[in-house]
Parts: sequence; C-alpha cells; structure tokens
Amino acid sequence: MSNTQAARPHIHMIDSEADILTELTLLKQRDSLNLYEGLLDEIDRATICSRSDIPSDVVTMGSEVTFVDATNGAERSVRLVYPGDADIAAGRISILTPVGAGLIGLSVGQSISWPDRSGDDHELRIVSVRQP
Repeated sequence: MSNTQAARPHIHMIDSEADILTELTLLKQRDSLNLYEGLLDEIDRATICSRSDIPSDVVTMGSEVTFVDATNGAERSVRLVYPGDADIAAGRISILTPVGAGLIGLSVGQSISWPDRSGDDHELRIVSVRQP
C-alpha cells in the first residue's frame, strides 16, 4: 500500500452502487486506466453497506455535495451522477471523473488528496452532503 492510500480516510458505499461502479469501471477501463484503477481501489477499501445503513452525511450517487479545494480555496457544489447524466454546466459531475471518483464515500469533514485531469493533486474537504 502506498503512502497516499494509507492517508486516505475511511469511506462507506452502498452495496448496489459499489456493484454498478465496479461494472462501469471494468467496462471503461481501457479509456483511462489510472482513473478507473483509482475508483476500483476506492471500492475495494470501502465499507460496503445497504442504502438504509449508510450515514446521511456520506457522498453517494445522486448526492449534492459541497466541497472546498484546499489547494486554491474554491468552494463548489455538485451532484454526483453516472456518466449519462453528467452536465457540468448544470452542476452534475460524473463519477468517472477524477473529482467524482475522489468524492464518493467521503463524509462531512473528511478530506482526500486527489489528482485532477492534468495529474496535479488537490485536497478536497467535504463541507456538506444533501441526499436526493
């Protein structure tokens, strides 16, 4: 395990969402190997639970999440969605983006260092989560 993985906070995921995300990443793995390997790593290290057992402050698919990028201080609110529903202009970010993959499973107050599309690391801290 690398130092980056050791420093990542404990996360939770809904069982059905973890299954769908695993299938998505395996199907799309050829397109961007590093991103999908990162998402599969997140699924592997998550505590998998049913929707009824997931804490309400955990980022799940469909959640509206507000986070701060500690690298530049920017605060942003997005809804985490599957790729077909993504629309950055409408604030819907795909799980199959570096930021989307970094947010899944985190809860309010947690932070994670995650690379952007150019490979630069950003520390993202969850400010709030609103479930659909």
